[in-house]
Amino acid sequence: MTAQTVLEKELTIVNRRGLHARASAKLVKLVEMFEADVQVSKDGQTVGGTSIMGLMMLAASPGCYITVSVTGTDADDAMTAIAELVESGFGEED
Repeated sequence: MTAQTVLEKELTIVNRRGLHARASAKLVKLVEMFEADVQVSKDGQTVGGTSIMGLMMLAASPGCYITVSVTGTDADDAMTAIAELVESGFGEED
């Protein structure tokens, strides 16, 4: 049995509304494009990257840090895409 490598990255929520419904939906849609298991954590609470409700329950407001953990075949590409989405403020305008 081979252990899977876990990629982990801390990201800052930069958009004005935080990880709200629309931002969570964008993240879930992105995650579902990859062969990867994505977990998102904040303040000791971890949820799956394919759960809009779970992501919203993290209550990640602007300036908060989230930790994204990714495993799987597409882990590198998934992490890059997730980081770009979060760092771009989920494509939202001020």
